[in-house]
Amino acid sequence: MGRTCDICGRGTVVANNVSHSNRKSKRVQKINLHNVRAVVNGSVKTIRVCSDCMHKVERPKLV
Repeated sequence: MGRTCDICGRGTVVANNVSHSNRKSKRVQKINLHNVRAVVNGSVKTIRVCSDCMHKVERPKLV
């Protein structure tokens, strides 16, 4: 998948640009993704996580 969060599945959203004269044109709102090393099924993997799901990720312990 493209720009989606690996935890919640949230992705890009289509919205409107609204000018001062109230004309509307389509635009794309991208979510804020971060590459995070996380423990997934007992092994350490790199996943893409949105900023809202950052606190849900179990981080690997430093040795």
